This record gives sequence, C-alpha cells and structure tokens, in this order.
Amino acid sequence: MPAAAAAAARAARLLLPCLSQTTATRLLHASASQGAAREASGSFIHPAAVVHPDAVVGQGVSIGPFCTVGPSARIGDACQLHAGSHVVGDTELGEGCVVQTGAILGADIPGQTIIGENNIIGHYATVGIKCQDLKYKTGDECFLHIGRNNEIREYSSIHRSSKFCDCTVIGDNNLIMGSCHIAHDCKIGNNNIFANNTLFAGHVVVEDCIHTAGAVVVHQFCHIGSYSFLGGGSVVAQDVPRYMMVAGDRAELRGLNLEGLRRNGFSDQEVRSLRKAYQKVFMPTITIESSFEERLAELTHINRNGKMSCQKLLLYPAWWNQFACRLIKDVEGFANSEVGTVHKLISS
Repeated sequence: MPAAAAAAARAARLLLPCLSQTTATRLLHASASQGAAREASGSFIHPAAVVHPDAVVGQGVSIGPFCTVGPSARIGDACQLHAGSHVVGDTELGEGCVVQTGAILGADIPGQTIIGENNIIGHYATVGIKCQDLKYKTGDECFLHIGRNNEIREYSSIHRSSKFCDCTVIGDNNLIMGSCHIAHDCKIGNNNIFANNTLFAGHVVVEDCIHTAGAVVVHQFCHIGSYSFLGGGSVVAQDVPRYMMVAGDRAELRGLNLEGLRRNGFSDQEVRSLRKAYQKVFMPTITIESSFEERLAELTHINRNGKMSCQKLLLYPAWWNQFACRLIKDVEGFANSEVGTVHKLISS
C-alpha cells in the first residue's frame, strides 16, 4: 500500500503542470474569442487584463495589464486604462479619458457613475465609490456625474450621493490636485482649482472659478461663491460671498480676490465698482451708525429702480442676494449693455 500511494503521488505531480497548462490555454482561448470584436475595432486589451464579456468597449481603447472592467462598465472611444486600474459597477467613461495606475472608478453598489469626455484620473484616485455618510442605507441607489476636461490627481477621492434623490456633481475644466476629497452630494461648478488636501464635506456647493490654497477644509452645507479665494489652511464654516478672499481658522473675510478678478478678465472699472460695494457693506466708516441689516436694506432700496432684477441672480443666502444686486448696480456702463460681462457676474 505505501508503494501504491507513493506512485499515485508521483503521478499527480506529473499531471498537475499539464492540467494547469490546459486550463490556462482554455482561459486564453475564451478571452480571445470574447475580445475578437474589440480587436476588430482597433482596441488593445492586454492578455493579463480581465474584461468582462458584457462590458462595452469603444474603438481605439487601450487596456493595460492587470486592469479589470466589470460587466456593466462602458468605456468610450480612445480611452486609456493604465496598468492596475479598475472600472467597476455601472460606470460610464466618456471618450478620450485616461485612467492612471491604481485608480478605481465606480463601485458594485446600486446607482451609477458617469464620467464625461477627456478627463484624467490620477494614480490611485477613487472616483464614484460609496459615501461615508452613516445615513446611507445599504441597497439605495447613489449617483455621481462628472463633466468634461477635468484633471483629478493622485489619491483624490470623490464619493457618490448619499441618497437616491440626490447626486454628486462636478462640472467641466476643474483641476483637483492630489489628495483632495469631495464628499457626498457636493455640487462643483466649472473652472475651479483645488490645491492639495482641499477637503469638502457633504452637500457643499462650489460655484465657478474658485481657487483654494492647500489644506483647506470646508464644513458641510457651505456655499462658496464664484471668483473667491480660500487661503491656505483655512477652516471654512460659513458661506463665502462671490469675489471674496477668506482665510483663517475660522475663516474670515480678508478683502476682494483682486488677483483672481484680474486673472479672470475683470476690467479696472469693474474692480473699482466691486471694491466700492464691498466697502459700503463690509467696511462702513465709524461715522455711520447704521447696523449691518440697515445698510443692506438701504442698498436694496437703491436697487429697486435699477434695470436688472435681483430675481435673476443665484440666491444663496438672502443677504448675499441683496449685496449682489448692489454690485451689479455699481458696475456702471456694462450691467445692462455688455451681455458677456453680465453673464460672467450672474452665471451659476
């Protein structure tokens, strides 16, 4: 019996490499047959990549080694998936996107992640994963929608919404530097620059052309107005009006974002008008004994005879609507004649 057992063991050792080679050959043949149409479309899929046969892969796509693409994924034309990147769950990747090594897009949970055209997802970034909100209920649908031409750098994290009736949204042409975090249900506009380690809590609204310095923290439900600047290391716990510069812990107004206004094409006359309105509201002289609310009421009364209605402005909080009305009233010569400039001031 011992001799028979030893002989059987030797036979198993001899057969095992043959069986492993046969199994690997079958898997390679299966992968080749499933990817025949993709090869015909001009796409390159590395033999070490795992692409589900139900995944939709466009033309001219390059998928590197050790990538995984799930059954519900849709990869647009001319996308590049670098080695070790992953597209998971119901995730749509627009044309011309680049997903760098280690990045993870989507998650195997209900809902959807939609990423527009020409986006760059940096090394080890996580985009479209489950939120960190304890109110999220397992099984609920959650959503993320990203626009075009964004660059999301290494180790950044962007989460889906916390409930089925909401959506995390990122617009177009944003630069999100390394290790930034955008939490559930945030609404990010266009042409923003977020420096390293900028952290947005849930439900934050960021308009357009915002610039943050490094290590900025923004409290949940805050609203950051267009053309504003958040100084490095700031802890922002309140809404930030448009055109302003804030800094500190907790962040306070530090004046107009003059450099940001210049870079975004505001004329000298426009900047002078904005400065005049800022001084009127936030820097009254000591001879003026009126309260803050009284000054706002005065400005609102002045603006009632103007051509432009406050109702056309983005409202967030009520006092800023009154301030914004005065800003447009003070910008003489272009508030109702220069369509492009007016659009720049009131666009959401």
